[in-house]
Amino acid sequence: MKNYIELIEQTFYFPTRDYRVESNELIFNEVRLTDIIRQYGTPLKITYLPKISEHIHYSQKLFNQAIQKHNYQGSYTYCYCTKSSHFRFILEETLKNGAHIETSSAFDMAIVKSLYKSKKIDKNTYIICNGFKRPEYTLSIRELIEGGFRCIPILDNLAEIDAYAQIDAPSVELGIRVASDEEPNFEFYTSRLGVRYADVDKLYFQKIAPNPQFKLKMLHFLSIQASKTVRTTGVS
Repeated sequence: MKNYIELIEQTFYFPTRDYRVESNELIFNEVRLTDIIRQYGTPLKITYLPKISEHIHYSQKLFNQAIQKHNYQGSYTYCYCTKSSHFRFILEETLKNGAHIETSSAFDMAIVKSLYKSKKIDKNTYIICNGFKRPEYTLSIRELIEGGFRCIPILDNLAEIDAYAQIDAPSVELGIRVASDEEPNFEFYTSRLGVRYADVDKLYFQKIAPNPQFKLKMLHFLSIQASKTVRTTGVS
């Protein structure tokens, strides 16, 4: 390999819509990166905020086209996963586009409360709570639900639902994370893959259906095929 140009040409399609070279300088979305590097040095990470909105709009467009094509009677709700980036300027750019929020840990719940305090979200914003939940996380979820937020914990094991049994709220919307590619003796199985197929009925009929406070709102499918992970989430 003689230089980085050969590596890039073998690995990527270049130039792209975002990157090009002009007078031996790299241009990113019409921003001359050399000028920024001279000012701030390297290593350097750049976030181009308009690109965030562009991708959200593109995602919304694709779903709306598919909904129309297949005469689907539901709607599409875009949720931003906070673990992608916790930076305030990225979250605020995302929320400008009517995005809702998906959390992954107790740390994220402090961000949710801060966004509400600064009026970036309101109590109609979906707060989808994924991930393995330790007591600090479930406590924060309870506080949001009791505070009137549209907070939906996604159950990824059979015991988690017990943390929400005594919530002081008219109703509690729940989701179930389903391990859709589970094998009977899959040696790497953990609750982070979701609830086993064989246990979904038991969770619903024994813990959710008998409790008038609980409402099953969402199924989250986690599919693992070879090295590829596909996540599909549906809201009813």
